[in-house]
Amino acid sequence: MDNRTICAISSAVGTSAISIVRCSGVDAVKIVNGVFKGKNLLNVPSHTIHYGFIVDKEEVIDEVLVSVMLAPKTFTREDVVEINVHGGVLTTSKVLEVLLNNGCELAEPGEFTKRAFLNGRIDLVEAEAVSDLIEASSEKARKLAIKQIRGGLTTKIEDLRAKLLGLQAELEVNIDFPEYEEAEEYTLDTIKPKLTEINKDVSNLLNTALNGKLVRTGINVVLLGKPNAGKSSILNNLLEENRAIVTNIPGTTRDIIEGKINLEGITLNFIDTAGLRETVDEVEKIGVKKSLDKAHEADLIIYVIDNSERFNFDDLKLLDNYDCKKIVFINKNDLQSSNDYSVLDSEMVVYGNTMSEEGLVNLKNKIIEMFKINELESSDFSFISNARQISLIKKVSECINNALNSVENLVPIDMYTIDIKEAYDLLGKIIGKTYDEDLLDELFSRFCLGK
Repeated sequence: MDNRTICAISSAVGTSAISIVRCSGVDAVKIVNGVFKGKNLLNVPSHTIHYGFIVDKEEVIDEVLVSVMLAPKTFTREDVVEINVHGGVLTTSKVLEVLLNNGCELAEPGEFTKRAFLNGRIDLVEAEAVSDLIEASSEKARKLAIKQIRGGLTTKIEDLRAKLLGLQAELEVNIDFPEYEEAEEYTLDTIKPKLTEINKDVSNLLNTALNGKLVRTGINVVLLGKPNAGKSSILNNLLEENRAIVTNIPGTTRDIIEGKINLEGITLNFIDTAGLRETVDEVEKIGVKKSLDKAHEADLIIYVIDNSERFNFDDLKLLDNYDCKKIVFINKNDLQSSNDYSVLDSEMVVYGNTMSEEGLVNLKNKIIEMFKINELESSDFSFISNARQISLIKKVSECINNALNSVENLVPIDMYTIDIKEAYDLLGKIIGKTYDEDLLDELFSRFCLGK
């Protein structure tokens, strides 16, 4: 048990009407009471607010409202005191300084949430969701985070663990007490259906992981194409601002230009790149290389073709180097063309322009269709949603498939109970039933101070 009492500024640093300084720990009430001029906080009921002043010796630092919340009904399951001070960097920092001088220790990033996890208030999925909720950049990302905070994904994981634990217990009874009359005798016909059902549940979690990533971090979209194809104009039009410089001079864009838009509640992270062409200009060469490298990070590549210029369709072969979704956008469709687009896969092709108000509607609709964004609205948002969770659920899937293969190959029961137990333990790691201390330190270090 950590007996330190920690404190930190929990609101954004800057000028505001109110700022919050939070304390948590065994001495939180005692320490704040020692610098509070007003009611004796040691004698007040839990979850009450009190008016007074924070003082440093005899000097009044600020007029405040103090919230007292006693364990265990708090976020950290420790005594928590929150001081509402007048917003402003100097005043807020001074109140924090007074607390540090009177026995508090400065909280590390995410330490309040870490204590909530260690004290059993939330599990690891819920803890990660707290950070995701703070950083949510779209409505669907907010929904995903709040669903996880409320235990939506945890419930699915716990249900899977219960099935595995029940199966494991029955198998071990068969191994250790084969003469036990009330135990179900496990054979190929009885074990395989149960493992198949569990495998289906795991596969569903794994299959929806793309949705979780898509909602949580958005879609990385890279614009590729020849110089003057209109990539920068497309970016500016989508962002509704002049982010990229647009000229008639080929090679104007030489570096990566980024911007975000919200499409049906999903964030699209657009990246405009240098035009692809052979060049003797060293700076432009670097830009072209960066463009091709950046495409490896894409969830979607939009290759832009200038409809008014003769196009060599062999240039599209470079798309074969990238393992992601692709769209060929025929830009400037309001102009005459001699290109024969029938050689292209019609499922990949979208026509449009940046001159008319509706010129990019087809492009947006194609993205919605490709990533099935509209279908997300009817989902329950209980998705595996980050790299740690996805990595573990993939290992769970491997264990269950190994167990199924063992059953089909008539391997002795005690051999594949090892895979079942490992799958159970891996699911426990997702929600934090078991954890590595270094993992916790790394995970919570990504949080902001005061959370």
